[in-house]
Amino acid sequence: MFSGIIEEFATVVDIRHDKDNIHFMLTCSFVNELSIDQSVSHNGVCLTVVEITDNTYVVTAMRETLERSNLGLLKVGDKVNVERSMLMNGRLDGHIVQGHVDMTATCIAMEDAAGSTYFTFQYPYDREMAKRGYFTVDKGSVTVNGVSLTVCNPTDDTFQVAIIPYTFEHTNFCDIQVGTVVNIEFDILGKYIARLQSLV
Repeated sequence: MFSGIIEEFATVVDIRHDKDNIHFMLTCSFVNELSIDQSVSHNGVCLTVVEITDNTYVVTAMRETLERSNLGLLKVGDKVNVERSMLMNGRLDGHIVQGHVDMTATCIAMEDAAGSTYFTFQYPYDREMAKRGYFTVDKGSVTVNGVSLTVCNPTDDTFQVAIIPYTFEHTNFCDIQVGTVVNIEFDILGKYIARLQSLV
C-alpha cells in the first residue's frame, strides 16, 4: 500500500525483454536501502524488486501490467516516480493508493494558473466500468503516475489536476506534455461504494 507521496525520481538505465515480461533496471538514491521482494511503486505501479547491485535494482512487469500502464513506453534515460510502501506508524499525507493501475490517460491540455499548472487528462469512458467505480469526482482523489492528487472539473472521460511548483519539480510531471500517456488509479473507496450499491 502507498500514499501517493513521491519520494524521488528513479532513472531507467536498462530494459530487457523476456518473452511477455520486461525487466527494468533503475537507479535512485535509496538503492542500498532496498531488499529483494520489496514492493516499490513505479509511476503508480506496484512492482517487486528482484535484483540489486551496487547502485541499481531490477523490477519485472508482466503482460497485464504492461497492457494497463505506460511502463511499456519507457525508454533508457526516462524518469520514473518512485515510492516505497507506506509505513503504518506514520501520517497518511496523500490517500490510500494500492499500486494497481486501472488504465492509462492522455494529457490533452495544460494551462498556466499563475504559478501552478492545470493538467487535463482524458481516459476511455466505459459505462459498465463507471458503474464499478472507475470514474472521478470533484474534489475526490486520483493517482496520476503514482502521485496522489485532487480532482477538479471532472466529466465522464476527463479530469483536471492542479500541480504546484514543488510537485512539478520533484515528480515526472516536469516531463508531461500534451500527448503524454500517464497511469491512473481511481480511488479505491469509490470502487467499494460502487460494489456495495450493486449488491443492494
